[in-house]
Amino acid sequence: MIAPNVLKKIREIVASDHYHDSLEHRIAYSYDGTPLISQLPDAVVLPRSVEDVSALLKFANEERFGVVPRGSGSGLSGGSIPGENTIVLVFTGWNRILEIDRANMTMWVEPGVITSQVHKAAEESGLFYPPDPGSMNICTLGGNVAENAGGLRGLKYGVTKNYVMGMEVVLPTGDVPFSGGKSMKDVAGYSLKDWLIGSEGTLGVFTRILLKLVPPPQEARTLAAYYNSVGDAAETVSAIIAAHVVPATLEFLDNTTIRCVEEYANLGLPVTAGAMLLIEVDGRKEEVAEDSIQVREIAESHKAKQVLVSKTVLEADRLKAARRSAFAALARLRPTTILEDVTVPRSEVAVMVESIRRSAAKHGLTIGTFGHAGDGNLHPTCLIDERDTDEVSRAENAFEEIFREAIRLGGTITGEHGVGLAKKKFLPLQVGNAGIEMMRKIKESLDPNDVLNPGKIISTKPRCEGILPRTRDQIQRFEGAYI
Repeated sequence: MIAPNVLKKIREIVASDHYHDSLEHRIAYSYDGTPLISQLPDAVVLPRSVEDVSALLKFANEERFGVVPRGSGSGLSGGSIPGENTIVLVFTGWNRILEIDRANMTMWVEPGVITSQVHKAAEESGLFYPPDPGSMNICTLGGNVAENAGGLRGLKYGVTKNYVMGMEVVLPTGDVPFSGGKSMKDVAGYSLKDWLIGSEGTLGVFTRILLKLVPPPQEARTLAAYYNSVGDAAETVSAIIAAHVVPATLEFLDNTTIRCVEEYANLGLPVTAGAMLLIEVDGRKEEVAEDSIQVREIAESHKAKQVLVSKTVLEADRLKAARRSAFAALARLRPTTILEDVTVPRSEVAVMVESIRRSAAKHGLTIGTFGHAGDGNLHPTCLIDERDTDEVSRAENAFEEIFREAIRLGGTITGEHGVGLAKKKFLPLQVGNAGIEMMRKIKESLDPNDVLNPGKIISTKPRCEGILPRTRDQIQRFEGAYI
């Protein structure tokens, strides 16, 4: 626990009404969207200014306590879960859009702005912000940048890092540099912002973010293709890309997910289909018309048993609802939902989906798989009851097999959720000891006292980081992740 005199000083830095250490507040910020792990912070702090954040980090270095920055807490890798001797910095109140510059097509935002609000503000200005993570109605821009969030439109438009032009950031030492700007070309020195994007809150706290906007597409058209087999759907994905058609969205749902979505949303999906592809093409009107015809022909030539093409925005929204509701539909089945992500080369999607199916059958689990087939990013979603310790253990074993198979196929243990706590023990399998050591040196150079989001991604010291799974059995199984 942080000493009472230290907590008193923290309260003085931010003012009493921005400091909370009641049990209710501590419980509310003891977990995020990741199941099975949680830990009470010593205090919850709502900084009022950049100066507050800087002063708190300088004080953390003096007194050696941890600081965990947090937005909405929608993360799925344990990235915002506190450890021992830590406070949580909450940025949901930093929710202003500071500037929209139409001439330069940029937008300045604070880190607590909800992603869908950025979409709306950009569209009202006649512009377009493409990244659209599944949690866009609740997640914040600061979290998106920290995790380098993706989304359904990632195949054509890329991920968050492709739209961050600059940032104001507070480093772990309390220093406040600025990186980037509105210039389209800038190679002055190291690209510091690219070190910080995707660093999961371990290298800096974002206080202002400069986003790139783009012109909106003139038109979009949505298609849904249904298949008897996952293999046929995967071959369709490869054929579409080989034909030099780059859809804005190219999503996949397996049969388990299709059945759950239909029961949940009653969209008229064929529940006997082995797989579904949701495809959206956008751009100039002529281009959309040509691409939608070509995509339909490719799907039909690769054994699609049915292809639907939207004729109105309402029809398109109805088709896209199948993908948007996948997580909610699956989550209804059991008390605990473990939403994971792995990414493999597109050519290996069918192999990866089959491997997930085998692991589920081997361990007696229900796993529905959906995701971004166009870029090989899959979301195996395991449905369990965390009160059943045997079922939890089987789920952990299944996911270890899934992560190892993704690496074997030339893929990665995470395409967009991040490493955090949940996957840190698997990271050496992918990057090797040399990669881990390089990350450790970067962390130690910027955060010599390990005060900012300690214990995430890698450990700088061979010690337990104090993050406690919820049962003693889980502690024994998880302890290898924290050293």
